[in-house]
Amino acid sequence: MTAGHPHTGRARRATRPSGDDRELAILSTLERLLADRVFSDISVDDLAKGAGISRPTFYFYFSSKDAVLLTVFERVLAEADAAFGGDVTDYSVDPTSAWRSGIFGFFEPLRENLPVVLAGVAATSTNAEIREMWSRFMQNWVDRTAAVITAERARGAAPETVPAQDLAAALNLMNERTMFASYTGQTPAIAEDAALDTLAHIWITSIYGRAP
Repeated sequence: MTAGHPHTGRARRATRPSGDDRELAILSTLERLLADRVFSDISVDDLAKGAGISRPTFYFYFSSKDAVLLTVFERVLAEADAAFGGDVTDYSVDPTSAWRSGIFGFFEPLRENLPVVLAGVAATSTNAEIREMWSRFMQNWVDRTAAVITAERARGAAPETVPAQDLAAALNLMNERTMFASYTGQTPAIAEDAALDTLAHIWITSIYGRAP
């Protein structure tokens, strides 16, 4: 009687990527490619190849490369939005620190994901969905800024000057233009660190009429 060979069973197959893994791979590929190339030079084939999937499989997850950009851009804006948050009561304790923290915290995710942000902002001129999303976030930031200004006026900390909504819109639009000029090396522009300090100074003095 001969000894039997140990039963090894069928070799285990390698785990196949899940749908979430593939979607994340596509998003990560775009983020990586944007570090070296402009969005217009990146194709669906580039995204599919970088994610290790076929072109037809790509379309199972996204309708276009613009849809991929929309998703990664929205994630960055949501992170900035969360950093810009805060309760209006935070400003009644130490307004200067609260405004500076909000402005600095808001721009940190944008700076860390600059290629995505620049591609997203550029796409607002050609893609209606991306433009509407950007406008929605901007309007939200304006509304939240106006709410804090109104609260500061109500408690007597800030003077009644121009309408709070108008002041909030001007300040946020100033942020956008100033920081993108700094990020992209335009002329004239302010060095990034100095730009943040300058913006915080303008916000605080515009809202309070002086340093609070």
